[in-house]
Amino acid sequence: MIVEDDPLVAMMLEDYLELLGHQPVACADGIDSALAELASSDIDAAIIDVYLANGETSGPIAEKLAAGAIPFLISTGGFIAERAPVFADRPVLMKPFTAKSLNQAITGLVGSAHDQGM
Repeated sequence: MIVEDDPLVAMMLEDYLELLGHQPVACADGIDSALAELASSDIDAAIIDVYLANGETSGPIAEKLAAGAIPFLISTGGFIAERAPVFADRPVLMKPFTAKSLNQAITGLVGSAHDQGM
């Protein structure tokens, strides 16, 4: 699942994921739509933007993913100074990104999921 409020960035993530052999199953642009997707879709992993539209942050989405033991990585152009506990030890994909940096972040996601017993 992709959580990204910028439609162009979301489309680029979808394209890169497909290029890397992954199949995005859902794309959400805010907290409500992401939580609805989590409730109705079979999500294996997620890429979530930290800062969303209207001043929202993706903390509630990250908490729901963590509670469901669904691995996720963080996509951001400028992370908060101190990470909330739910974001700790998660791979970070810094914007602007490339297919190569996305692939490296996914590799980190797989590694961190194994380390956390997922």
